[in-house]
Amino acid sequence: MSKKTCQIIIEGGNDYVIAVKDNQPKLHSHIQRIAATKKPTSRIVETEKTRDRCTTRTVEVFHDINGIDPLWTGIKSLVRVERIGTRKGKKYHEIVCYISSLIASAKEFALGIRGHWGIENCLHWVKDVVFKEDCSTIRLGNAPANLSIIRAIALNILRRNGYHSITIAHRFLSHDIDKLLHLVE
Repeated sequence: MSKKTCQIIIEGGNDYVIAVKDNQPKLHSHIQRIAATKKPTSRIVETEKTRDRCTTRTVEVFHDINGIDPLWTGIKSLVRVERIGTRKGKKYHEIVCYISSLIASAKEFALGIRGHWGIENCLHWVKDVVFKEDCSTIRLGNAPANLSIIRAIALNILRRNGYHSITIAHRFLSHDIDKLLHLVE
């Protein structure tokens, strides 16, 4: 996201929580420096164990925005999320930084960030990986948006009919028109 995007969001009367990536090196290193030298305003540590993964998340919020370029309109909080754990027996460690126009606790930011990943995992990932949306060569006019809507409708129909694994549903239904039509009756 750019500084201009932040400005447009704030001018529209909204707030933002935006991941700071490597394409914003000054901002990213500044947040890391703040996290290394200052005490967070708020901090939460949570551990989650699921089937093949164990993750410990530490979310820290800082309100010291001294040294941040004032063109980042509305910025009030810096958020640092550290994830340490194992996936399928392999260790991983990642740190993601965010900026926000909100003043909130680490717990509130943690819930919002996890909620976003729920959307990413339940919709975008499925559309990208299972339906291969990113590989589509259809790029002109309204066609890409229309096909994206059709994919979202298909996902909703499958989930409404009890399919938790879209990959399994795709394999089971893809060559049987009668089963497909039965889903929308």
